[in-house]
Order: sequence, then structure tokens, then C-alpha cells
Amino acid sequence: MYKFNVEKAVNGAVKWIQNWFEEAGKGCNAVLGISGGKDSSVTAALLVKALGKDRVIGVMMPKGEQADINMSKLLISHLGIKSYEINILGAVEGLEKELKAQEFTYTDQARINLAPRIRMSTVYAVSQCNNGRVANTCNLSEDWVGYSTRYGDSVGDFSPLSSFTVHEVKEMGRYLGLPAELVDKAPSDGLCGKTDEDNLGFTYEVLDRYIREGVCDDPATKERIDTLHKRNLFKLSFMPVYKPDDCFE
Repeated sequence: MYKFNVEKAVNGAVKWIQNWFEEAGKGCNAVLGISGGKDSSVTAALLVKALGKDRVIGVMMPKGEQADINMSKLLISHLGIKSYEINILGAVEGLEKELKAQEFTYTDQARINLAPRIRMSTVYAVSQCNNGRVANTCNLSEDWVGYSTRYGDSVGDFSPLSSFTVHEVKEMGRYLGLPAELVDKAPSDGLCGKTDEDNLGFTYEVLDRYIREGVCDDPATKERIDTLHKRNLFKLSFMPVYKPDDCFE
């Protein structure tokens, strides 16, 4: 069984954030989307510890009514950070109207991914208006199986949590003193009414053990994890660029 030193993880992440801003955003603010889940909560707490609360800006982006927006507000109040609430319903509905008017079929997958892509555009707009740099909030477990939206929540200018599993992120949240309801909230994509684990078909506990120890007791689950990992590696790679070597003289 591997051991996770949460103190070293938190202190290391804080130092890394400070160094990154010194090199890539000296004097800039950190801007991130706030969902009320553990990932955005822990990311925000790390940013406050690294930069101070006056340099962290949270963006809440409900699509109409959001049943759990009180969780986002709890985090913002707990950390004492500046925040904006920007409702994306009009933007989503306007773009969907145009998409549905085209000759192609507006698919369920396109519909599911539209809101997170609009949310990331919103975060970047807020960031550019506030001398900001955008924090990605994905964790290693999600990235491992591609559980993110390409050019939605998968992007950002820097990523403090992408080397930590769900279990480790939760430990970091507790170490940082975040409210338990934020750390232990069942992870959900907020898109189709199901939890992450319902959609994936296995628990994060099983996935995290496989990532860290290479152990998975169920062969079918192991095969599914391996398939998802291989299928979604492109999400973690830079865009391929063709580099010709025979057309310049």
C-alpha cells in the first residue's frame, strides 16, 4: 500500500503555484470556475494559500437554476474570495437554437458538452477582464479516463491538481480545513443528472487503487479503465502539428 504525505503535497503545490505565477503571471490574479465540488474547492484553497485571498477570483456559472449553488457560495464565503455569478442559460439556449436549425443532427453528446465549453469561455472572459490566469481544476483520476470536456473543464493556464487522485484531493481538502460537505460531495458532471461513478461504471476508489498500485480485482473493470485511458490520451496531449521537412529549399 502506497503512502500519501498530504502535508508535502499541499506545501509542494503551494510553492509550485507561487513559482508559476512568478514566471508566467507576476502580479496577476488566479481565476477559476467554482462548482461547489472538491476539485474547485481544493484548487481555490491552494490558490488562496499561495497567493492570498485578494488575488483569487471565483466564477459561478449556473445554467438557469442550479440546485446546489449554495455549495459554491459556501466555498466563496469560507475562503473570503471575490466572486462573480454569470448565468449561461441565454448563451446555451441561443447557440442551441442555431445548431438545431442546421441540416445536421444536433447530437446528445454535443448538447452535453456545450455548457462546459461555454463555461470555460466565460472563465477566460472574466480572467481577461481581471488581469488573470485561469486555473484548471481536473484531477489525475478524471484525466486518467478522460472524464472531462475537451476545451471545457479540461483546459486552463496551469493545473495544480492533475497529479493527484480523487482520494488524495480529498485528503488535501481536509488538511486545508475545507468544510466536509465540499470535500465529500458526490462528484457529478452537472450535465446529465448522474454521478461520475454512475457514468464511469466503477468507483474512484477502484480507479485510484489501480492508478497507484496497479491492482484491479475485476478483469472487466480493468479492461474498461485501460480502454478509457487509451482512448482519451489525446485529451492530455498538445495539438499535433504537421512539421514538413522536404518542402523548403
